[in-house]
Amino acid sequence: MAEKDKGAWGWVPILYFTQGLPYVLVVTVSVIMYKQLGVSNSDIGLYTSWLYLPWVIKPLWSPLVDLKSTKRKWFLAMQLLIAIALLGVGLSIPTNMFFITTLACFWMAAFASATNDIASDGYYMLGLTEKKQSFFVGMRSTFYRLAMVTGEGLIVIMAGFLENKYGDNSKAWSMTMIAAAVLMLLLTISNFFVTPKYESEASNVTEKPKSFLEVFKSFFQKKNIGIALAFILTYRLGESQLVKMAAPFMLDSPEKGGLGYSTELIGTIFGTAGVIMLSIGGILGGILISRDGLKKWMLPMVLSLNLPNILYALLAITKTTHVIPVTATVMFEKFGYGFGFAAFLMYLIYIAEGRSKTSHYAFATGFMALGMMLPGMISGYMQQWLGYDGFFIWVVIAALPALILLKYITYPPEFGKKTDN
Repeated sequence: MAEKDKGAWGWVPILYFTQGLPYVLVVTVSVIMYKQLGVSNSDIGLYTSWLYLPWVIKPLWSPLVDLKSTKRKWFLAMQLLIAIALLGVGLSIPTNMFFITTLACFWMAAFASATNDIASDGYYMLGLTEKKQSFFVGMRSTFYRLAMVTGEGLIVIMAGFLENKYGDNSKAWSMTMIAAAVLMLLLTISNFFVTPKYESEASNVTEKPKSFLEVFKSFFQKKNIGIALAFILTYRLGESQLVKMAAPFMLDSPEKGGLGYSTELIGTIFGTAGVIMLSIGGILGGILISRDGLKKWMLPMVLSLNLPNILYALLAITKTTHVIPVTATVMFEKFGYGFGFAAFLMYLIYIAEGRSKTSHYAFATGFMALGMMLPGMISGYMQQWLGYDGFFIWVVIAALPALILLKYITYPPEFGKKTDN
């Protein structure tokens, strides 16, 4: 078996880019696709939020990933399945029943992606020492977010270009999703070659749990778990709604309160300014936690995740459509997201400490996904009820529960701090 920390600079970026890509395609790019294919905001918010469900319930099968085979075999198999599901999406779009069939394929991709997350995160915790886990959390977060910006940026730009070229949104998005499937296949092949073999099927590096029941019971017996779960559920309460309606806001006409932007322009903004600021925020967040520990940066990072939402509210209230303030808003939001998410990742790693790290991390991220799914389901209805200006004001207010709970959660002040050995 390979030595811990071996080749981490090679496999961490590719593995987490591969983890982020199907997530963004399923929960974000699908929103833009359905909007351009004529689906209503309320249906988009409701049905695409249901796609979060596999990430919510993944703890139900996460012990299987601990007990059976190796993490590496699990994530390679799931990545291949995701590529097949995305191909199904692309081939289904031109059909008469495209909405049902594409949702079914997205569901397959979502379940495979959630399982891939379990295995990849478990592999990360097995393959790196604790100090390297905190050091690479910024790199891990950044490449995960780079994958998201690739989806929101380059893939959406491609779809917009094809929309303009063919004048047929259905054909454009069909070709785009087939291309995404090919990209996913190439990433799977890359992971096969760059990830070292840290485990054997006979004996995993971590101590295996005795039973499913033990895994579930030990997680909910953790100290102050109730407050911890409330914090996880509310950490992204505002963002979970903003992420569903940001693209419809930019695509809708000014008469409907939107910006009237094209698919290609949205992709360009997210794929250029967005990717730069996201990278800076994510890397900086990981470095600062590694240097000072989680406690010092938790509040600034929670604020950085939520304060940029005010800029979306200002755009909607002032009805500003000029590309400079809109791009600046995206830049601040992406930097804040990258910076703020580093603290969240380290807190989830802390919650997973102890036996059955892989399963317990899956539990924690399952609650994180529930905190994205439930508010997202009502986001379209909230937007139609409040208008875009009222909706984004509500999104800003939604940051308050996490800020209040911040006073009550407990964790070692220097958790994640790099120590000199």
